[in-house]
Amino acid sequence: MSRRTRGCLDGHFLIAMPGMTDPRFERTVIFVCAHSEDGAMGFILNRPQPLRFSELVENLDLDSHKRRSGSNKSRKVGVSDCARDFPIQLGGPVDTGRGFVLHSDDYMSESTMPVNDDLCLTATVDILRAIKDGQGPERGIMLLGYAGWGPGQLEQEMAANAWLSCPARDDIVFDLDHSAKYNRVLAHMGVTPAMLSTETGHA
Repeated sequence: MSRRTRGCLDGHFLIAMPGMTDPRFERTVIFVCAHSEDGAMGFILNRPQPLRFSELVENLDLDSHKRRSGSNKSRKVGVSDCARDFPIQLGGPVDTGRGFVLHSDDYMSESTMPVNDDLCLTATVDILRAIKDGQGPERGIMLLGYAGWGPGQLEQEMAANAWLSCPARDDIVFDLDHSAKYNRVLAHMGVTPAMLSTETGHA
């Protein structure tokens, strides 16, 4: 399991302000997985994709008989249920051909990175095989691509009133009502959309 020093925005939401001019991030909710002096990385949580997990695994060589390096605390639902229900979303505009799984901490492998006390990130094929075999995490989403910032870039954008931030909540991370997620995060912060133009960047 990977170990690292957590940044101050690790495990936080970023909520795009009305002044966000980049259409790729308009009205987005982003979960920050890594934040340091070297930059930041996160995943958009409200851009669902029409691709189904069952279609994805059909296009990958996921031999269910290969040895798995991951483990989970208990056996999950059957293969067909996992393949049908596991959500796939657009995580961001960077490296969209690469997949990441943000998930609950009941699945661990050598490449799994804890993000906060409850959530982990795994980006290897082992977790896809585990999900296909009904041995994956209890909760999770697959994200294609990610959002990235260079050194100091996110701090500059927040100072320019591009983002609000607040601690993330697992129930919102895994909520599949994507159309309501943006307003739900704002309501959790005690903010209404009409108030956003007067906000200064941090919750």
